[in-house]
Amino acid sequence: MSASRTPAPTNRYLERLALETQDRDERRKLLVGDLDQHDMASLHATLGGHSEEYSDDSDPAASSVGRRLALAYAEPPLAPPEVLSTDASGITRLRTSLPIKRTPLAPEQWSTNPIVNTGRRLKNWANRGWSRRRKREYHSPAAWRWVATRRRWILLVLIFGQSIIAANQMRTVLPSQGQQWLEITILSLFVLLFAWVSAGFWTALMGFFQLLRGNDRYAIDSEVGDEPIHAEARTALLVPICNEDVARVFAGVRATLESLRSTGNDQHFDIFILSDTFDADIAIQESYAWLAMCRDLEAFGQVFYRRRQRRVKRKSGNLDDFCRRWGALYRYMLVLDADSVMSGKCLTRLVQMMEVHSKAGIIQTAPRASGRLNLYARMQQFATRVYGPLFTAGLHFWQLGESHYWGHNAIIRLAPFMRHCMLAPLPGKGSMSGEILSHDFVEAALMRSAGWGVWIAYRLEGSYEEMPPNLLDELNRDRRWCHGNLMNFRLFFSKGIHPVHRAVFLTGLMSYLSAPLWCLFLVLSTALLAVHTFGTPNYFPEPGMLFPVWPQWNPTLAVGLFGVTALLLFLPKFLSVLLVWINGSRQFGGPLKVLASMVLESLFSMLLAPVRMLFHTRFVLASVMGWEVQWRSPSRENSDTTWGDGIRNHWSQTLIGAVWAAGVYVLEPTFLWWLSPIVVSLMVSIPVSVLSSRVSLGRLSFQKRLFRIPEETQPPRVLRRMVKLLSQMNAGMAAPSFAQVVVDPVPNALATALGASRHSDAEPVRRRRDERVSRAVRMGPAAMSQLERLDFLDDPVMMSQLHYHVWNDSNAHQSWFGYGLPGRDSKHLPTFK
Repeated sequence: MSASRTPAPTNRYLERLALETQDRDERRKLLVGDLDQHDMASLHATLGGHSEEYSDDSDPAASSVGRRLALAYAEPPLAPPEVLSTDASGITRLRTSLPIKRTPLAPEQWSTNPIVNTGRRLKNWANRGWSRRRKREYHSPAAWRWVATRRRWILLVLIFGQSIIAANQMRTVLPSQGQQWLEITILSLFVLLFAWVSAGFWTALMGFFQLLRGNDRYAIDSEVGDEPIHAEARTALLVPICNEDVARVFAGVRATLESLRSTGNDQHFDIFILSDTFDADIAIQESYAWLAMCRDLEAFGQVFYRRRQRRVKRKSGNLDDFCRRWGALYRYMLVLDADSVMSGKCLTRLVQMMEVHSKAGIIQTAPRASGRLNLYARMQQFATRVYGPLFTAGLHFWQLGESHYWGHNAIIRLAPFMRHCMLAPLPGKGSMSGEILSHDFVEAALMRSAGWGVWIAYRLEGSYEEMPPNLLDELNRDRRWCHGNLMNFRLFFSKGIHPVHRAVFLTGLMSYLSAPLWCLFLVLSTALLAVHTFGTPNYFPEPGMLFPVWPQWNPTLAVGLFGVTALLLFLPKFLSVLLVWINGSRQFGGPLKVLASMVLESLFSMLLAPVRMLFHTRFVLASVMGWEVQWRSPSRENSDTTWGDGIRNHWSQTLIGAVWAAGVYVLEPTFLWWLSPIVVSLMVSIPVSVLSSRVSLGRLSFQKRLFRIPEETQPPRVLRRMVKLLSQMNAGMAAPSFAQVVVDPVPNALATALGASRHSDAEPVRRRRDERVSRAVRMGPAAMSQLERLDFLDDPVMMSQLHYHVWNDSNAHQSWFGYGLPGRDSKHLPTFK
């Protein structure tokens, strides 16, 4: 570059740097001093405190990183000296995580062949080693295990006894008394589905009596007082995220940390934000939000941030990565979701439970849903808040220490988790093999098979989450869960799995397989109608019969059977309302409002049940056929469904409902009355989906005191704080874009300091860096893929070199400055004190 042209970029650079400089005297020196008389390399050398002749041809801008940050963040400094330091090459480095204390971890390969596993069990039994191994794993038998065993036998008797009675009743309803192959198939499906409904009914019923009684000697918190936490009982709060709403994530983390500090026990906890984000702009927002939180709350050394460069196994891979790097430093880890919020009292209580119950491996809380404004989400929040406690208490009643783990808002004992719960991929090829998608059920099964208890703290308050805002977002989530649960069922026959967790795998399968079974049941029932409408009756099905067999329809018995099924489905809801009345319904809107809400929610659930049935049927088929799964993060906003989205997603259900209704009407008009709840729900699926997503209708229902929950009527302090922080962060979050961190002097210095990769200066590495930097300079930001942008964010050398060449190279693409310096807005870290 000629001498006549060098002042222009240096002047412009100093003007931009001065805009970010805090101290007025320093700003004046930048604008009127003699620094603008040098070329870009000398300018950076002078800013870095070197002589004017100093020049590092490979990375001239690296020397000024620390000075640029010091000018922009003079008082208070950007970070403490132990956090903001230099690496071995002298490049300024901002440490975002702890020094690594690595632990080697290796998952055990799965054995899913039932024949091979049976042979091994028989061999062990013959060698008399099986009983000794079981005794060593499960240690001394606890009293709750005998109680749990008796309760589960009672549950099986209730379910199968009730299903057998219902099957006999169903047989008498069928025209040929269940003697034809079509009727036998229908009867078999009915028994399976009725048993599924019966299991839910008895679970809710036992939960009702458990909550009504109030005294549960086997609850995990029954023997826990307010004991002080031992200094060695360190707990890591893990927040795995991937392309999430940054403001929502950090508002929840900040509110949780502030609540934890109010208890005085925060010194026992550290927080790790574990990112798998692959969008460069969101990654920049995450780092800015982390820095802002650490500066506001003086949380350096307590809150850490790590973004993985090698993203494998999704959320479980993030947990594995933490365990390998830092798991040895902590006794417990507590996993949160991106939308989780937990009170400090709840977190403290979980650690106290773990300390008292030395054989507890996982303690799962029962998160309460709140925070949504859409009508659909408010109805779901109401359902989970009113009906959910019955089912959660019922699960605890039947399972006790062999319970569920839902992957978040739960505390885990790290040592056994690291030893036993690392997940190997499922063997084989196809859609049902590879990385385990729904890791939580599997980790709970592995923890229990190693002899550690898995409990639900169903009475513990202070654990919160958010629901999907509308039906389409919920179905998008169910698509992933469906595939994961179908994969997990491959482990049903795996060796070492406790029978209760085999049942958990079965219930996970039935949660989605029940949809195609219901669909098949309805289709076959329609086919049976067609057969008896168009077919010729056979009055003598057996040769040599003297008396005919007359087809018999029993509408009275059919009505009775339908009523019993409806009772099993809706009695738990009424019992939930009854429990609310007993405990006080004011925070639910009052006794009449909570009853009206229950009735409206039940009618709405009936409208959506056929729609979910068809969607879940499609999900099961897609998973079995190996169609691609889109793992997108769920919406964290109160978003409405547009009419276009509603039509695109529900037109097929509308068409199926109309064709089905027309066909049944042609066959037998009176049968259409029985089928009307199904076909009408399908035909109105578009308006129901769209209108239920409306925030305006949700606000109107709130004003009418419908679907109220205590978290809305009288929000807990931690939720109020989260909402306030979210509002502030949405208004004040001003993180730069990728182009801005390349061009703008201060954001670039910050991005360079945050770069985690520290590659050696070998010739092949240097040559590869030069090629990538040259290409980026010439092509501009629009030509760079997300992965290329992330590579620059990860590598401080490439980021610093790109910054220098964009300013110094006359051939640099003009869009760098068009996108990188759009105006004179400051990109300082925001504060939300």
